[in-house]
Amino acid sequence: MKAKKFDVVVIGGGPGGYAAAFYAASSGKHVCLIDKRAELGGTCLNEGCIPSKALIHATEILHMAKTADEFGISFSKPKIDINKLRTWKQSIITKLNQGIATLCKKKNVTFIQGRAHLEETHVCRVETDKGQQFIEFEHAIIATGSQPAMPSTFDLGNKRIMTSTEALEIEEIPKTMLVVGGGYIGMELGSVYAGLGSKVTVIEALDGILAGADPDLIRPVMATAKENFESLIFNAKVTKMATKGKQIEVQYTVDGKQKNESYDNVLISVGRTPNTVNMGLDNIDIKTDEKGFITVNEQLQTNHTHIYAIGDVAGGILLAHKASKEATIAVESILGHRVTKENMVIPCVVFTDPEIAWCGLTETDAKEQGVAIETSKFSWAASGRALSLGRTDGLTKLILEKDTQRILGMGIVGPGASELIAEGCLAISNGLYAADLAETVHAHPTLSETIMESAELFFGHSAHAYNPKVEQNISV
Repeated sequence: MKAKKFDVVVIGGGPGGYAAAFYAASSGKHVCLIDKRAELGGTCLNEGCIPSKALIHATEILHMAKTADEFGISFSKPKIDINKLRTWKQSIITKLNQGIATLCKKKNVTFIQGRAHLEETHVCRVETDKGQQFIEFEHAIIATGSQPAMPSTFDLGNKRIMTSTEALEIEEIPKTMLVVGGGYIGMELGSVYAGLGSKVTVIEALDGILAGADPDLIRPVMATAKENFESLIFNAKVTKMATKGKQIEVQYTVDGKQKNESYDNVLISVGRTPNTVNMGLDNIDIKTDEKGFITVNEQLQTNHTHIYAIGDVAGGILLAHKASKEATIAVESILGHRVTKENMVIPCVVFTDPEIAWCGLTETDAKEQGVAIETSKFSWAASGRALSLGRTDGLTKLILEKDTQRILGMGIVGPGASELIAEGCLAISNGLYAADLAETVHAHPTLSETIMESAELFFGHSAHAYNPKVEQNISV
């Protein structure tokens, strides 16, 4: 069979893959995009970021209705139509699927639904429902993503043991639910089910939730979790699961003691594994690390310099926007531009209640790396906008280089933190200083003001907070 020839072939149609394909096509390249799904968008759109945020928003509405009496507004008890909720969630996914498909046609990207296998260093075989096709390419970008990890110990073939994929289907609202793992996904989906009425327990092997975030940012999230979850168990290890009637019996150890509890459903949230199996990497000796992630250089090239890997499959932080940024870097490298991923500032966001977001250097990282820093923290208890929202549990924090006050990091906890953190990324990417934020006018009353106020507080002239370290030394 004669191979079709393309300048660039992109394997994987998620936020990294379709972004790479569209950018390459817009830059004049003849592009082929391959994905095993009929619908583009990858895990993020179909069974990850988008459906989870839709469900999180739905449970936020429930919470607002429940707490509105604090403002003098009362509602009757909300009724949950699980089928309608599922249909609404799916409608969002479908609209976005259709939008990407339309762009694919308008940008003249050839889309092939099928499973891609690298046969040779410049040849890809695609298995489709209509048979196999061969694609010859000048450059390739691997963007196949990752999937939820399921340890063999927990894989009983019982539908009551779920990964995030199944949990997002919302087939039912269990009375009791165990979440194994207190990271991003576990806390987000645990919050969704708790909001819908499940009694949720979290078991985490470490001594706290959301590893990677600074403790002062985690504190308000932990306080809310204690209110909404049945229990949070730390320094514990799940050792065994077994089907027990219509429940799952879970054996775990904590404080040296073995315990057994039964739950209607169990969500396994212990990380993700790269989608690199059975795609021909061994055929051309593409190097991977001990966990199966493809090894890349600063330009995202594999050991075959005309083949790139981006997003989850290349390891690092497994976030959709990181994949999209890497798509740009890979394509620009193919176009001959001098680019590197070295100085990427990737925001980390957890859509818990309240949200947490951070970027750049964290306070914890600075201590571990021996970086001399100063911090400036502005409590949302002094924010008029936060007070009007009834959410004063937030905090905005700047991480500053000690000698220069250059912004090295930013952390925010509070509603809308996911939207606010972009200002931190902009500041760090452009080498801005605390004075630059302090001198930038922010609208009043807004939560974005807390960023400006954090900077002003550092210099001792915040209108709504007091810094004794600075202001006590000011002579009048």
